[in-house]
Amino acid sequence: MVGKRLNLARRAAGLSLRDLADKIDNQVTAQAIAKYEHDEMMPNSQVLMALAGALGVSEEFLFSPGKIELAAAEFRKELTSERQEATLEARVLAEVERYLEIEDILATNSAYWQFPAGFPIHVRSQEQAEDAAVKLRKEWDLGSDPIPNLVEFLEERGIKVVCLPLPDEISGMMCWVKHSNGTKIPVIAVNENHDGERRRFSLAHELGHIVLVIPTVVDDKTKEGFCHRFAGAFLIPFETLVAKIGRHRRTLSMEEIFALKPVFGASAQALTYRCKDLSIINDAGYRGLFKEFNRRGWRKKEPFPLQAEKPVRFGRLCWQALSEQCISESKASELLQVPIRGLDQRLHEIAGIAGLDLQ
Repeated sequence: MVGKRLNLARRAAGLSLRDLADKIDNQVTAQAIAKYEHDEMMPNSQVLMALAGALGVSEEFLFSPGKIELAAAEFRKELTSERQEATLEARVLAEVERYLEIEDILATNSAYWQFPAGFPIHVRSQEQAEDAAVKLRKEWDLGSDPIPNLVEFLEERGIKVVCLPLPDEISGMMCWVKHSNGTKIPVIAVNENHDGERRRFSLAHELGHIVLVIPTVVDDKTKEGFCHRFAGAFLIPFETLVAKIGRHRRTLSMEEIFALKPVFGASAQALTYRCKDLSIINDAGYRGLFKEFNRRGWRKKEPFPLQAEKPVRFGRLCWQALSEQCISESKASELLQVPIRGLDQRLHEIAGIAGLDLQ
């Protein structure tokens, strides 16, 4: 039966039942598609082919049982509609499922998530969130140096990272997906439209949601504040920041702050918040800097954006499987969500760089 998979693919594409019916030139009605999704009817081969083509998936995908289900999700901001939330969750599931499929094909020794010693950790204040970040850096042998590539670092520890084209008000989300083998996998999705520094902060913030246990009685704003403090401490260690700018300052220049952006991979605003949290500057100095951010129109988009880090492990595994003939070009195309023609072009580009002849 194709119902569950059809529903997942449709939601991941952000389509309503009527939208999907229109995309297949109304070969069947929206009501018929609803019946397919509830396994009350079965599409014929022609309709099935049209549905798969419209959704950008294979017919095999629609018939496959699926290996994961969503266990829990945390959104940075309340979404505007249930449909938007369902679309985002479906996209995450589709991305992670492809990821797990290529790992299974290669029988790779995947990095499986395991909580570090002493985690998850209960926190009831911002100071405890700060301490948790320090403890986690110690458990992961990070010292006090900034983390050069946070995406790669998290993926090496078994956290799946996906980049999705999200509405601007959504920075990211984290969720747990449950594999059919019973294991739970943490996933962080970030907005691919955001600058590099904002993505890194979102990654660190969502990591906080993974490793912190916050009392359920705490309101959402306070809960987000704990994860903000955790992210700041994880990205911008106290000792290193103080070594750069000193322990107590009356104020900081914009030149100093922006010079630190590439050092810590953090926005100027995050660095300013961090200086206030650590009492490097007082409230008056903090307000003065943010007044200047507002005056220059930098609150939403700062100058000198950092290059965004991208997850590369999934793509690398796909190319490895293709080169070792574990999968066909059509399967690589399906996994990478790239047309076969584009895949072939990419192969020839790589071959040209390597001085190979694929004729």
